Amino acid sequence: ILPVDDVSAANSHVTTPIATGMGHARNVLVPLNGEAVIAIDGSGGTLSEIGFAHVYDRPVAGLETHQLPWIEPVETPKEAVEYVEQASQLIGE
Repeated sequence: ILPVDDVSAANSHVTTPIATGMGHARNVLVPLNGEAVIAIDGSGGTLSEIGFAHVYDRPVAGLETHQLPWIEPVETPKEAVEYVEQASQLIGE
């Protein structure tokens, strides 16, 4: 979910780019369109996405990112994926 209005701005790993042209206003759409969030590094925009994830009860794994009580700190991408998969299943029960 891109902040710009051009799908070609997505990196090569993105298979379904969604251009919004909304800038940071699109940050609420990120956690709403997934079952969990993996936050990697980041600044204010990432922090707002983490906040919206908390508001919408999405589990958050954090890899070298902000430290908040509802973020599960992880050391590797594999740990992040394992955490959000497990946490998402628990929420769905």
